[in-house]
Amino acid sequence: MADYKTPQDLLYVKSHEWLKVEGDTATVGISDYAQHALGDIVFVELPDVGASFGAGDAFGVVESVKAASDIYLPVAGEVIAINEALLDTPETVNSDPYENGWLVKIKLAGEPAGLLDAAAYEKVVAEEASK
Repeated sequence: MADYKTPQDLLYVKSHEWLKVEGDTATVGISDYAQHALGDIVFVELPDVGASFGAGDAFGVVESVKAASDIYLPVAGEVIAINEALLDTPETVNSDPYENGWLVKIKLAGEPAGLLDAAAYEKVVAEEASK
């Protein structure tokens, strides 16, 4: 099995998005495992700043040479920033999914629930990778 980066300071969901909570805001992206499974990312569609989403709502699309995949927001909130650099260089999600490949920043609407810590997420990845 490949060795995927899973930063310990982030929270994750089973659909392979990650979340970094800082006060009442959160940064969201897709995991190293997800970007690897997708392959070379060629296009990223992100929402408008000011858009609001519920937990589990699709908020964007990541398109690779293999397929297009919806990206889901792990928590409810309002988009306060998008990573505009990805519109010109979507491949950044492949090379650096956690630092420079983040997708959106949101203002949280309530407490995040049902999120996985890094150890629990690594178990999900191990199960999927073994199928």
